Amino acid sequence: MHRTRIKICGLTREEDVAAAVALGADAVGFVFYPKSPRYVTPQRAAELIATLPPFVTAVGLFVNASPDEVRAIVDVAPVALLQFHGDETAGQCAEAAAAAHRPYLRVFRVKGDSTGSELLEYEALCRASSPLCAGVLLDTHVDAYGGAGKVFDWSLIPRDLAPRAVLSGGLSVQNATGAVAQVRPWAVDVSSGVEAAKGIKDAGLIAQFIAAVRAGDATPGNAET
Repeated sequence: MHRTRIKICGLTREEDVAAAVALGADAVGFVFYPKSPRYVTPQRAAELIATLPPFVTAVGLFVNASPDEVRAIVDVAPVALLQFHGDETAGQCAEAAAAAHRPYLRVFRVKGDSTGSELLEYEALCRASSPLCAGVLLDTHVDAYGGAGKVFDWSLIPRDLAPRAVLSGGLSVQNATGAVAQVRPWAVDVSSGVEAAKGIKDAGLIAQFIAAVRAGDATPGNAET
């Protein structure tokens, strides 16, 4: 049975990092976008990353940051993976990742009129731009950066893309099982869906979310992906 990987994003407190790790998260995310309510300074992120055990991945989220800015932040906060959530081109993502010497994910903000072929073409473009590209993260298109907190039409995701993609956008305890059962993504990324307040996670919701993802994994038919 495939085990969907789980990332808890927008962490700002030691107790939330500890809860995410203890409950089974595979990755934790730190937002380096100053306009976000979940923003952490590189110094603060470094303190939180220092508490992580082996094999839990620290991820840094960036929005329209220059290669020099990304490198400077990673020099302080040693995240293992970058996520680009702004208007960066494929080439700009590749340049920033090369400057920081880190692999990266690139967001695709899915619109109501997006097509499966567009998603596949976008993934191919990103992967062709750099060997450091680890894949695409699928989020909902809104007039904002760093995460939408809204669900898009999962049926738009091609079946041959889903097993390589990270699914985000409005995931919660209520819909995670259905999302995993329908899409069969490689991983899911949640932030607001496990929060008591912006930037403040709820350990109970994290536990319920992870349980909901595992229930989706256990839904018949998952083994085929």
